[in-house]
Amino acid sequence: MKYNEKGFFSAVEDYKKLVKRATGKNFFIIFDIKNKDAFYSTAPLSRALHDLGNDVSCAGINEKPETLDALKDVWKAFEEHGNGIINDETKALAGFIEEVDKKSKGEFKKIFKKPDFILEAGKYNFEGALKLPFHTEWFNNYRMEELMQTAEVLWRDVYALKKGERVGIGFTLIPTQDLIGHPLEDYLDSYSIIWAMAQTAKKTAEPMMNAYTFRASMLEKSERISELRATLLGCELCKNIDEEPFIKYKKLSQLLKLGRIKPIDLSFSISAKGYPGKHLFGEVIGYPSLNKKTRWQTPAQMVYKLDFYPQTKYDTRAPMARVAFTETIPTDIFIETNLVDWSDIMARNQKVKDIMDRCDVILVEGKLKEKYVTRLEVGLVKNDGTRRWVRRSDTDVREKVNREYLKMTGIAAGCMGNIPGGEAFTTPEYMKGIFVGDVVVHVDQSYPLSEKKPLVVECFGDHYKIIDGPKEIIDEINKRKRDAMKMLLEAEKNKSLPKEIIDLKKKNFERIGEFAINTNPKARLCEYLIVNEKIARMMHIALGSGFEPDRSTEYHMDIVFNAPRQKLDVYGIDKEGKKHWILKDGEFAA
Repeated sequence: MKYNEKGFFSAVEDYKKLVKRATGKNFFIIFDIKNKDAFYSTAPLSRALHDLGNDVSCAGINEKPETLDALKDVWKAFEEHGNGIINDETKALAGFIEEVDKKSKGEFKKIFKKPDFILEAGKYNFEGALKLPFHTEWFNNYRMEELMQTAEVLWRDVYALKKGERVGIGFTLIPTQDLIGHPLEDYLDSYSIIWAMAQTAKKTAEPMMNAYTFRASMLEKSERISELRATLLGCELCKNIDEEPFIKYKKLSQLLKLGRIKPIDLSFSISAKGYPGKHLFGEVIGYPSLNKKTRWQTPAQMVYKLDFYPQTKYDTRAPMARVAFTETIPTDIFIETNLVDWSDIMARNQKVKDIMDRCDVILVEGKLKEKYVTRLEVGLVKNDGTRRWVRRSDTDVREKVNREYLKMTGIAAGCMGNIPGGEAFTTPEYMKGIFVGDVVVHVDQSYPLSEKKPLVVECFGDHYKIIDGPKEIIDEINKRKRDAMKMLLEAEKNKSLPKEIIDLKKKNFERIGEFAINTNPKARLCEYLIVNEKIARMMHIALGSGFEPDRSTEYHMDIVFNAPRQKLDVYGIDKEGKKHWILKDGEFAA
């Protein structure tokens, strides 16, 4: 390990002793984004607090912590109301909460409780409810100069970061050992990556950092500070809607000046094993578009307004932010896969797109004599004769509005990217045959597969079935699908989503959502889907939600397969029956 593991766990134990018996509590940690010691100390501190059974939320702030100030004002009003103080602010807050709790049965009120412990970083310690020292003895600088260079490339070439933009940077807290999922070293690497991204961003823009405790299930309640922040932002965006919850919220917003809560302009985040948890307000109420033609389930959906969301075409608002993300990938891989010639990868993507756009069907044929052999027919033309959209980039978030989609449809939709990038992909109209996933699958985290223990999926045109694979992985897939359906049925019961979207998501629940050719020449095998699904000449297919609005559903699980190992031939057939080659024996032919 490149870090001082003994020093890390020594810090964890020291924090446990200092925190003592606090368990089942909510901790809010605030630090200045320039305070390096405070930031790196959140790694062992979050592990200690999680080991003790607590929830944690972190905020790295700059000179203008407007959202934080607004949160403090909301907590103060809630506390005053609990103490029997009656004024305009407490009455407005109580009225808003009571309106929502008619449907949430008292659960909504719980997210307004002030954190049990608020810790603010000073020069040498965390101070406030407890005084805790900084612990950075575990940290070692590793390739930091190259990390800074990589971050500069990403802000310039992937984001086109502009002066004064508000940048949200999401990092990952250290969970308990039973929830960690990947090596601790990779989590610690993510702190170096985040530091580099934040420090390079602040040369031009106004970054802020945030992190909060993740859940083992998407059905669990969210960490309450992050849940309150999300709810207030969503309600701010909908406060002029003439529905009772928003009418009551608008009055509260005016009194507490909650217009200080604004969406960011762009975000970069690192995700790990687990889920944020369910968003209560979105589940029971939902966020209407201003024209009331549709509803959203989360503020993030409204803010990013991605083209594959079925709500996007109905909401007249423009997207407010652009987004890209990665996993807790090792520092070496982060540098190597992102210090690339993005124009070269785009050119390879364009070659694949050009072939797929000329063809009505793509055929995939494996040659190995194994128990299961990948053989697929992938349709690209819809019943009405229009074509499925083949995308040539998954790493371009330079503008809030996707120009290509706007030109195609007249709809203003947002931009989303993976880091690292490198794929040409489409939502297949249909898929028939078998594919053998022998690299990795992502469910609640990335799970490795192999040629000896592959995940085998049979496709039947409009649905799929897993016919073989590691039992523990199939169990995780089935659990995620069950949870996703429960969430969908809850939204249906509460009418927090329009009926036509509920029906659409049910219809697509058992479909294949993505077919892709990987194109990043610097990506190499590792534990993580987000890298492996970019390895040039490999391929991936996703179960569930697709990348066009008519193919939306409640989950998206990618499966990567090794085309060179399986010696796959991949070619398209056009209207005249002519073949157009993409891969021969797993090697690029285009």
